[in-house]
Amino acid sequence: MADVRKPPERRGAAEQLPLVFDHGSATGRDDLLVSERLAAAVSLIDSWPAWPAPVVVLTGPAGSGKSHLAEIFRQQSGAVDIDPQPGRDAPAVAALGPVVFEDADRQGFDEVELFHVINSVKQHGTTLLITSRSFPPSWNVTLADLRSRLKAATVVEIGTPDEDLLGQVIMKLFADRQLYIDDKIVGYIVQRMERSFSAAQEIVDRLDKLALARRVRITRNLAAEVLEALEAATDEG
Repeated sequence: MADVRKPPERRGAAEQLPLVFDHGSATGRDDLLVSERLAAAVSLIDSWPAWPAPVVVLTGPAGSGKSHLAEIFRQQSGAVDIDPQPGRDAPAVAALGPVVFEDADRQGFDEVELFHVINSVKQHGTTLLITSRSFPPSWNVTLADLRSRLKAATVVEIGTPDEDLLGQVIMKLFADRQLYIDDKIVGYIVQRMERSFSAAQEIVDRLDKLALARRVRITRNLAAEVLEALEAATDEG
C-alpha cells in the first residue's frame, strides 16, 4: 500500500483542487535528520552558548535545514528574530539576548544597522545567528567596518544532500503530512529528482495535492507524472 489515506468509494467526474492546509514541519531537535553534511552545523548549534564567536553565519541551499536549525536555536536559547532596518530597534533587541536574522542574502539589511547589531551583541555578551544561501563575501557589503565584523564571524556551510539523505527527507516531509509512503516509491523519486531539498519539498507538495485532487493513492505512476511535469517546467524556464 502506497500511503495510508483511503480513497473514497466514489470519484467526481472532474478533478477538484483541494483546500490548501498548512502542513507544519516538525522542527524539534529530535526531528532533525543528522547526516555528515549537517554534522558541523548541528554540533555548533548544540554547543551554544559556548560558541567560538558571538556571530555565526549558517549557509546552505534552499531547504537544506537552515530554518530548522534556527528554530532549534530559538528553542534552546530563547532567541528572537530581528530585522536590521532603520526604525526596527534591532541593536537594542540584540542587547537583551540571543537573536536570529534569517535569509540575510534575500531579505536584505541596512549595513549600518547590522553593524550596530553585531557591536551590540559583542558589547553585551549575547549571540547572533544569521542564515543565508550564500557566503557573506557575496553580499556586496560596502561598509568596511561591517565587512570586518563579518570576516570575524564563524561561518558553517551545509553541503549538498546525497541520495540517502534525500530519501530520509522525503519520508519526513510525507510524515509531516501524516502520510507513509512505500520505500520503493521514495527510491524511484530520489533516483530521478534534482539533488536539492527545495526540489524534495516541491515534489512532496505536488504529489500530496495531486493525490487529494484526484482522490487516489500516491503511486509510482503518480510520482512519474509529477517528475515529468517538473522537468517540463524546468525545460520551459
